[in-house]
Amino acid sequence: MSEVINVEELFASKVFTRATMRERLPENVYKEVIKVMEKGGELSLAAADVVAKEMKDWAVENGATHYTHWFQPLTGITAEKHDSFVSHPDESGKMLMEFSGKELIKGEPDASSFPSGGLRATFEARGYTAWDITSPAFLKEDATGVILCIPTAFCSYKGEALDKKTPLLRSMEAISEQALRIVRLFGNTGAKKVVASVGPEQEYFLVDREKYLKRPDLIFAGRTLFGAPAPKGQELEDHYFGTIRERVGAYMKDLNIELWKLGVTAKTQHNEVAPAQHELAPIYETANIAVDHNQLVMETMKKVAGRHGLTCLLHEKPFAGVNGSGKHNNWSLATDNGVNLLDPGDTPNENIQFLLVLACIIKAVDRHADLLRQSASDVGNDHRLGANEAPPAIISVFLGEQLEDVVKQLVETGEAAHVLQGGKLETGVSTLPDFTKDATDRNRTSPFAFTGNKFEFRMVGSADSIGSPNTILNAIVAEAFCEAADVLEKAEDFDLAVHDLIKEYFTRHQRIIFNGDGYSDAWVVEAERRGLPNIKSMIEAVDTLTTEKSVKLFDKFGIFTKAELESREEILYETYAKTINIEALTMIDMASKQIIPAVIKYTKSLADTVIAVKEAGADASAQADLLNQITEKLNGMKTALAKLEEVTAKANSMSQAREQAFYYKDVVKEVMEELRTPADEAEMLVDKKVWPIPTYGDLIFEV
Repeated sequence: MSEVINVEELFASKVFTRATMRERLPENVYKEVIKVMEKGGELSLAAADVVAKEMKDWAVENGATHYTHWFQPLTGITAEKHDSFVSHPDESGKMLMEFSGKELIKGEPDASSFPSGGLRATFEARGYTAWDITSPAFLKEDATGVILCIPTAFCSYKGEALDKKTPLLRSMEAISEQALRIVRLFGNTGAKKVVASVGPEQEYFLVDREKYLKRPDLIFAGRTLFGAPAPKGQELEDHYFGTIRERVGAYMKDLNIELWKLGVTAKTQHNEVAPAQHELAPIYETANIAVDHNQLVMETMKKVAGRHGLTCLLHEKPFAGVNGSGKHNNWSLATDNGVNLLDPGDTPNENIQFLLVLACIIKAVDRHADLLRQSASDVGNDHRLGANEAPPAIISVFLGEQLEDVVKQLVETGEAAHVLQGGKLETGVSTLPDFTKDATDRNRTSPFAFTGNKFEFRMVGSADSIGSPNTILNAIVAEAFCEAADVLEKAEDFDLAVHDLIKEYFTRHQRIIFNGDGYSDAWVVEAERRGLPNIKSMIEAVDTLTTEKSVKLFDKFGIFTKAELESREEILYETYAKTINIEALTMIDMASKQIIPAVIKYTKSLADTVIAVKEAGADASAQADLLNQITEKLNGMKTALAKLEEVTAKANSMSQAREQAFYYKDVVKEVMEELRTPADEAEMLVDKKVWPIPTYGDLIFEV
């Protein structure tokens, strides 16, 4: 009999929640904390000292010995440096456990070894972490013990953002300020801020850890660099939403428990399309908390997998030939007094505030499609975007039949006199209820789809931080709101002005709206005709960060300085080059030390067999033919291996980051494929007992 889990008691038991603060803090300090959380400003040092003491006492009561400022540098993962609460012993020699307000608010980790893209010299080591008071502290427990984690931003000595969180927080303030201008125009005087809410769906693969440890490519690159397809893939569509295997189910159960303790609202779990692929989805949260929690989700997925003899793979494309993993970023906007700005209501054609918000978002996505594409770019995601499994690399917006019809009416006539209804869904079974259909189906091929009361940005990679995509979304929509408010606040006839502005935005930017099949070749041609950008790879998207248009946008709202953008551009080129270099070196190592020696050994065995059969007076043509086929693949591998060693060495000698990155993309990656092809073909011919690494069948069907 399985244990009974009391989720209500379990949830957020490792989080220093508002309820915990209300219980432990003096009333005046609690009110000061809440005021800063909701309205901004700085906590007084006296209040910070009280909060720090109570936070430390709570943590120690729960077994903590250390604390850390938990931050998100430009590596895309999290970072932490642990300091104990231990202080000087008192006069009697008794050890004191202390934690001050100053230590809570500010930390000073060594910043020299984190990516900075030229923002700082190597010898400039100082960096600062600053407490994000709006994201609650939590306890992490692992082999080091229980650690109090304090979510923070990370900046340089001169104040430049060196992390994913600082620009996100800046963008949240920008969109709140500009969205408030919009809701004020429609008479909402009660709202004090507008909050961007996010719910990121997380896809992942699980493989047996023992087999994983026999695959250097999975260890070093996170994906298989060699591997022939298994006899069965996903073609029967029997894994998607299928019965969850016992071993995987036990993992999911433990994962949920760990996440609930951390206050992560893990809601949905299921098998995804590819064999060994699964998904977890949370409930929506404020954007910066959602970003923090998604990092915790990824960390916890990996940690819990180890307990079950599994390894969690978050790479976007760990296996060729089956679907890769993404992270659908569901994004919405709501006022603090409960109004969802993306809720169309029953009659969206009459909901003028919604239509203005929608028109602004359409304008923002059309104007900055290149930036959105860049925000979803990483090395692994290049294997998905535009590969007929994830959304295409071309940005478009799906609105559905109902809203598309409303937009069409407004563009053509200036009025939306009617709205399409969903009608009744009749099942034809007397014991099943008929029910009202949604007015619109969903489009899984769209990269940016309206799905009822939110937009689903479907391009984000599974291993990537959602910090950048949400920073970009907030920034571009803030700009559109600002420009709309500038016009409408000066209008003598508001009703006429807002009507005209909605029509103008939809008319000018309707080219971005597309409800058809985003995977089709016809859409690529049509998108080009419409003038939509088709940015096919990560590094082709990098320079969109530093265009005049982008610099102006980010500078206007204080989200990035030009120097910060240029630093990120440099880091992205370097990251791409380093990642492909690791993959190339791993291929060289595997081919020269494992695969080629195994094939040589097998060809010797075959040659001995051919000789033995001939000496016995029998026909050895079948064995000889197989030997010739495998020898051909072996020669192909040897030739490609030598070429890969040559081009990788040349790439390493290049000093310019952009030039080097493009060389890795255009030359090194091509040669890597030249090596993989004969190796995978050889795998199909060589005795499985001889093949030196676990196969796709071993990895994705034996979990």
